[in-house]
This record gives sequence, structure tokens and C-alpha cells, in this order.
Amino acid sequence: MNHTKQTLITAFALFSLFFGAGNLILPPFLGFQSGSNWVWVALGFAVSAVVIPILAIYGHARLQGNLTDFAKKISPGAAVVYAIIIYAISASLPSPRTASVTYEMAIAPYFEISSLWFSTIYFCLVLLFVLNRSKLLTLIGKFLTPLIILLLLLIVGIGVATETEMIATATSSPFSMGVLEGYQTFDAIGGVVVGGVIVVSFALQGKHTYEERKRMIGKAGLLAGVGLFVIYAGLIALGALYASAFDGSTRTELLTFLSIETLGTFGAAFLAVLVALACFTTAVGIVTGTADFLKGLLGDSHTVFIVTAIVACVLGVAVGQFNVGYIIDIAVPALMIIYPLTIILILLNVLPERITTKGVFRAVVFVTILFSIPEFLSTILLAESIPGWFQNIPLYSQNLGWLLPAVFTFVVAQLLRKNRREASK
Repeated sequence: MNHTKQTLITAFALFSLFFGAGNLILPPFLGFQSGSNWVWVALGFAVSAVVIPILAIYGHARLQGNLTDFAKKISPGAAVVYAIIIYAISASLPSPRTASVTYEMAIAPYFEISSLWFSTIYFCLVLLFVLNRSKLLTLIGKFLTPLIILLLLLIVGIGVATETEMIATATSSPFSMGVLEGYQTFDAIGGVVVGGVIVVSFALQGKHTYEERKRMIGKAGLLAGVGLFVIYAGLIALGALYASAFDGSTRTELLTFLSIETLGTFGAAFLAVLVALACFTTAVGIVTGTADFLKGLLGDSHTVFIVTAIVACVLGVAVGQFNVGYIIDIAVPALMIIYPLTIILILLNVLPERITTKGVFRAVVFVTILFSIPEFLSTILLAESIPGWFQNIPLYSQNLGWLLPAVFTFVVAQLLRKNRREASK
């Protein structure tokens, strides 16, 4: 297989990896909220939902390792703790959200069944597939993404061509609004969790050198990123264009409304079925990955795998019975801590190794966590416990107060490293 063909196949695999069905409901609602400011929102969304996840893949290509390798320069123990937190969040929030999205888009409009009963049935089936590791999901996955992409391109194309009115809005910080909503895709976390799969698949072929693999993965990431941005920006623009016509209140209602307006009732129902199947494969993948990680961590025990899968599915039932908006809201506090940390780890692993020593890693990560705490506290209604001087930090009001302190710490660490090197000569 030549390099060009391998690059295209990898680009499609990366696109499929990041383009989760749950992500579909986020961009249109962003456009609905932002209106005429949709371009800035789209750019902000692209930073956290496209650029950072693709950089995570590139970081894996450099490391040639797994999730724990992203934090190993802090310490082996910290790397394990980080991995456990990532998997715990994945099983507790994005996995249950797949059930909620499926219920609101494909079940509630057509069947009379409570969300609790549906969530229970849904995760019983997830558990069944996880324990049997059925190859059916792989076959389904090969066809799902192309069909969903085709339908979305039709929705965006028809919608943009037929609707031209866009209302003006007074969104105060459209760019940061897009960045923060991009957190909810969990794609940066997805990049560090499963990005290693792409790297391992290349390595197992044994046909390419390290530099060739890194170059092909970089090109594939760029192609996948462009594709993701086109779809996301199109959906955001569509949400902005149809803002005045939509009288609902939820993200899933808006996506259903847009699909009916552009594809008709049958097209909307077909999209709902595809989204439901894609959600299901995502849930199976998250639960399987979490169970595999703990199994490997605790002596390769199959009992641990089974118990972890059961616990993850019970969590799925407990959280998945709630509506999508509620799950997104309760995810915010966790994301305010783990997402800045994940972004920083990705960026540090992408930079040349000679400037990212253990000392640099530890200093930048510590400062990032420290300056993320006030934003975490503000999301759980403990704003009164935040010191007043924190609120004067640049970008704090946009929930990005950790960014400049992290950059400043990195620059100071580089100056100290350079001075020590010159002093030792």
C-alpha cells in the first residue's frame, strides 16, 4: 500500500474516531446562540474540538506510546492517576450521554417509554456486546460514518441554500464560548485515550520507519481536521441561519428540526437511526476501553474486566436517564479541571523533547491545575471562595484564566533551563 493511500485511510479513520454522534448536537445550538457571531464561535470551537485533538494524535506519533505516556514526565504515579481520572470521566459522562442523545432523537419522538427504562435496556445491550466483543460493531462502524457525513452535508448544503436570514446577537465572548463548548465533545480526551490505536496499527504493519509514520499521521491529521472543521462550521452556520425559525429549547430538538426542514420527515428519521447506532458503538468502545485499561493495570484479570464493565454500565443507566442538557451541565465542573490539564499535556508532548524536560512538565502542569481551580469552583457555585486577585487574571472571565499563567511558566522555565545550561559550561 503506497503512502498516499495509507494517509487517506488513516485520515478517514481519524475522522471517524473524533466524529462522535454526540458531537452533532453541539455545533447547531452554538450557532443558534451566537447568530451573526457564528464565525468567531466556529473558530473557538475548532480550537478545542479539532486542533487540540489532532495534536493529541501527533503527540502519540512522537511518543509511540499509550495514555499514561502523556503524563509520565510528571511521575509514573501521576500518569496512572491521570489515566484513571480520564477513564472514570469517560465512563461517567460521554458514555451515558450517548443513551440520552439516542433517547431524545430516536426513541422519545416515536415510542412511549421512560428514559430510565430505555437507559436500562440500552446499557444491558452495551454490556452484552462488551462481554462478547462482537465484530458486528466494527462492520457497522465502517458504514455509519460515511452515511452520517453524507446526510450532514446534504442538511448543511440544502439549509444554507434555502435560508439566508440571520439574526444579530450580542454574544459577549463568542470565541471563548466556542472553545468552552468544544470541551463538551471530549475529543481532546478521546485523542489521548485512543489515539495510540492509530500509532500501533502503523507499527504492526512494519512497513514504515518512525519518520514516515510520523509524517503520514501528520498529513492524515491535517486532512481529518479540515473535514471536521467543514462539518462543524457548516452546522454552526446552519444553526445561526435558522435561529429565528426554531422555537424549541434543546440541542437535540434543534438538530431534529434542521434535519426535518432540509431532508423531510423520512430523512430526519433515517438520521436518527444512524445517530442511535453511532451512539451505541461509541458507548461500547468507551466501556471496553475502560475495562481493558483496569484489566491491564490490575494483573490482566478477566474478573476485573467484567466487574469494570458492569460498573460502567450501571453508571450509564444512572446518568443516561437524564436529558442531554443536564448531562452537559454536570460535566462542566469536571471539564474545567481535566480539559486544561489535557490540553497542556498534549501541547507539551508535541513540542521538541529538548525543551520539555521533567522540570518543565511539572512546573507547567502544577500552574495549570492551580489556575484551573477557581474556574472549577465557580462552576459549582463556590465563587465566594475564590480570592479576589484571581478575578483580575487575563481571560479569567472567559474561563481561560489558566492559559496565560501556563504560558508564562513555560517561558520562565525555558529561561531558567538555559541559564543552568550556560552556567554548567
